[in-house]
Amino acid sequence: MTDSIAYKGTIVVSGATGKQGGATARHLLKRRFRVRAMTRNLEQLAAKQLVSLGAELVHADLDDRNSLERAIEGADGLFSVQNFWKVGYEHEIAQGKCLADLAKSFGVRHLIYTSVASCYRKTGIPHWESKWQIEQYIRELGLPYTILRPTSFMDDWVDMKSEIFAGMFAQPLDPQRSLQQIAVDDIGAFAAIAFDNPKEWLGREIALAGDNSSMEEITAAFSRVIGREVQYVQTPWDKFQEKFGDDMTTMYRWFNENDMEADINYLRSIYPSLTTFEQHLVRGGWSTVKE
Repeated sequence: MTDSIAYKGTIVVSGATGKQGGATARHLLKRRFRVRAMTRNLEQLAAKQLVSLGAELVHADLDDRNSLERAIEGADGLFSVQNFWKVGYEHEIAQGKCLADLAKSFGVRHLIYTSVASCYRKTGIPHWESKWQIEQYIRELGLPYTILRPTSFMDDWVDMKSEIFAGMFAQPLDPQRSLQQIAVDDIGAFAAIAFDNPKEWLGREIALAGDNSSMEEITAAFSRVIGREVQYVQTPWDKFQEKFGDDMTTMYRWFNENDMEADINYLRSIYPSLTTFEQHLVRGGWSTVKE
């Protein structure tokens, strides 16, 4: 990128070296926004890769208000994401509220907050309830906002890759139970679309998914892509809770009894490149078969 490029505005991206933030930064750069990528470690590989794409790095910590002020001052937009699994319930809420406060103080014209689908439905799932608290606070402040509500991440199955390649996909959900999923890269795509089209996106909350498949269908997709038979094994709830804890168990019990609300056909009309689960597996290197 050179100074001759006509940029559309400066967007500050929190979590820029993580999954959602990184995807958002990349899609914004493709759309010729200036990206100010917040990171605690300017030397990590993910940060350097963003620089190579044209991003500006800024040292900032979600627990250091002064560093956040320096990062956000003068920005047109802010992408806000926090990591519950690293900081916990109260801390996630505090970080989300702090970014919202600073967006208000500096007159940011568009705040995009990435939440979770169905967080408003009183699920009792701690890492969904925390995001609902942040959502409500953003609205209370009267900020110009868009809230993206992703469903389950397709990317997370990589943690089970060795088990799946060994021929077993184990989950506690009923075999015919469907699960809406989204590729993290597509979250970034929708964030960039929203920043690029504020008139259509300000004041909206929208659930994001690119696929809605049952456990049996997901298992069949694994089998097709890796080229070997995979069996679905329904894990007993007590064994799942023993391994993954109360929060994850509460969430999966909710999945087993409730449907997510993402309108995949509508989302695909906005973003025709929306990723299906099988496409995600192929693109993610689960198979040597080319798409």
